[in-house]
Amino acid sequence: MLSLPVLATGGAASVAALGVAVARLRSHDIPRTAVLGAVFFVASLITLPVGPTTVHPLLNGLMGLVLGWAAIPAIVVSLFLQMIFFGFGGLTAFGVNVFNIAVPALLVALVLRPWLMRAGDPRRAGLLGAVAGVSGVLLTGVLVSASLALSSPAYLDAAKIVIVTYLPLAAGEAAITAATVAFLWRVAPDMVGIVR
Repeated sequence: MLSLPVLATGGAASVAALGVAVARLRSHDIPRTAVLGAVFFVASLITLPVGPTTVHPLLNGLMGLVLGWAAIPAIVVSLFLQMIFFGFGGLTAFGVNVFNIAVPALLVALVLRPWLMRAGDPRRAGLLGAVAGVSGVLLTGVLVSASLALSSPAYLDAAKIVIVTYLPLAAGEAAITAATVAFLWRVAPDMVGIVR
């Protein structure tokens, strides 16, 4: 469905981002990265009907907040396993799929993670979690829509529908990410980069 320039650009950008992320990965980050990668793998297998299509949980906002750059290899491994075991996405679109999910996680990490580290209480941490959940999903929706729209003018209507279908998912992920981040802030602040 996607055009060759979109596939090539998405693939090249994903390889570059993965290279930087792996270079920044520290050995003590690997267990947390593996756990959240597994959570992403399982959660994104769930399909939720929305209008004429389906969406699946992404949790990329949560992954960005908790993992930072390490979210990229976690997403790559999870999407690769989904592609191999279940045929999701396909090999040609793999790079674009990684880009569309991992780049929003990275943007959440770069913009919101510093604010989370300064959150003074679980309520503020939860609010930042909600913003992260919404941001991750909506940015992914915009990138998926852009991938379609840039591939062919015939996909413009589908691109518009995609954005609308991500709205209920964004609301759900806001609640999930808010609750998770507030909980982690209370019981395991080091998981979200907070040192007390």
